[in-house]
Amino acid sequence: MEDFASTLLNDLHRYLVGRGKVDERLPECPDVEGKWPAIAEAYLPDGVREFSSYPVASLGWIMFVAMAVARFWDLDWERYDKVENLYTMLRDKRGYDNLDEYIMDEVLDVHGDEAEALQELVGDCAERVKHALFALDVEAGTVEAFKAYVACLQVMYQMGMAIQLNAMGYHMTRINE
Repeated sequence: MEDFASTLLNDLHRYLVGRGKVDERLPECPDVEGKWPAIAEAYLPDGVREFSSYPVASLGWIMFVAMAVARFWDLDWERYDKVENLYTMLRDKRGYDNLDEYIMDEVLDVHGDEAEALQELVGDCAERVKHALFALDVEAGTVEAFKAYVACLQVMYQMGMAIQLNAMGYHMTRINE
């Protein structure tokens, strides 16, 4: 599964570099990355439930969550780091179905054309990941399928963080030593 996740990460990274949404060098943000295990645990019941009918939303919503967490990191991490679970806090504002809209409206403060472009970008990323997952050809309902799904979510989370950090002006460049 590590090879699958690595290949998926590289593919999505190249795609986003080509769209000018992330830098060649992926960001490191241990605070945001460190929230992944708790977010994943809280997200999985919702994501798994929705996956069979809405796979793109199931994969895409976690990217929005990562963007929100990166924004919280930039705004007031001392405050948001204390929140027991950032995913449930976000979800409970308007519900799972409206999670994307809440994050764009209230957390990222993007509206109109900018919101449409972000929605399209997340959807494109989720479609790419969905196609990679389906091409993996693992039997649905198996432990292997679950692990592949979680790997997809983690890649989407990582890329959501990278997109938002880039959008906020954090650029990852090599410093010459």
